[in-house]
Amino acid sequence: MKKYVTTWGNAISIADRRPENYAKDLTLRYPIRPMFDGDQLKITLDNFCGTEPVTISHVYVADSADSGRGIIEETSIPVTFDNGGSSVVIPAGEAAVSDAVCFPVRRGNDISVSLYLGEFTQMRSAVLITGPLSRGYYAVGDHTRSGMLPLELTRNTNWFYFLSNVEIETERTNRAVICYGDSITSQAWPDYLTLRLFQENIEHTAIVRRAASGTRILRQYDNITYDSYGLKGSIRFPREARVSGADTVVIQHGINDIIHPVGVEVNPFRPWSDLPTADELIQGLQQYIRQAREYGLDVYIGTLLPIYGWRTYEPFRDELRCAVNEWIRQTPEIDGCIDFDKALCDSVNPAAFAQGYDSGDHLHPSEKAYERMAAEIPEILLRHKEK
Repeated sequence: MKKYVTTWGNAISIADRRPENYAKDLTLRYPIRPMFDGDQLKITLDNFCGTEPVTISHVYVADSADSGRGIIEETSIPVTFDNGGSSVVIPAGEAAVSDAVCFPVRRGNDISVSLYLGEFTQMRSAVLITGPLSRGYYAVGDHTRSGMLPLELTRNTNWFYFLSNVEIETERTNRAVICYGDSITSQAWPDYLTLRLFQENIEHTAIVRRAASGTRILRQYDNITYDSYGLKGSIRFPREARVSGADTVVIQHGINDIIHPVGVEVNPFRPWSDLPTADELIQGLQQYIRQAREYGLDVYIGTLLPIYGWRTYEPFRDELRCAVNEWIRQTPEIDGCIDFDKALCDSVNPAAFAQGYDSGDHLHPSEKAYERMAAEIPEILLRHKEK
């Protein structure tokens, strides 16, 4: 008996609004590292944040080569939709799941998904992610079946457009862990957690990232200046926490609710009325917990990281952060607290990052700190078997 399990995934959020946010005659290529063996897969293309339909002209999957810019041509096969169609039209706000594709996948052997956008396409449904396993490419022209994207027509990108899920039909013992959050989770620690699985020979777990930069639990921006900061938690979480084969979610979210409000006299889109109380933030986290339980997920919450020195830092913001963290540490409503704050904060000034753990902006961790965050995830969470 086998089942479909998501081996790789992203949130779909709102791309930064620019005049050139339409593309034509463009290939997107995304390398993916599978966590399971399997002989059949499905992909999801998502236009959740689009305001008009998009047409994906065709899609191919192949074994990767040359760190992902290239593929092994003889392994390339088409991905079809709606019982054999090579192209797919995805209405605004909707997603398309491919037909099942017979394609041999082996754990740790990268595959690449290549999309071709033949006609003008609204490039709005996307997410920005970074990390040692998170990179993509775009090239002018149709190169979906090309063994190597032409260097003179190709650029790297960390924007992942439309591709939100890769599922593999695999053994029933395999499962997924969701990492849910904002820019801190859309950066490197989930990738380092995936690498840790290989280092520790943990073979039955995939790390599925559902993270979008700038997002808040309680609010969202309904203006084109900040709409790339994404959707609020009540819209995101019910959708992003539905992951095939997942039994656990790790939540690290809420710092943007604390640091964004500055008053309309400073920024017309960031009123003080957006600043929550600790109780309101906790209620938002409790809503996540209730929804996760409805989906049969174990729930772990990571504490909020230091912000001393960030451009909107004030002592009252840190007091709010600390109040939420104390609730996370003590609440019996979750299966465990992952104390990222304690792991990364300075022992003398706990409002700040420890030396070597600050990226330089006093909000986002350094690469070394992201590795430490991955190390903080309890082994029992990673080795947990299907219920």
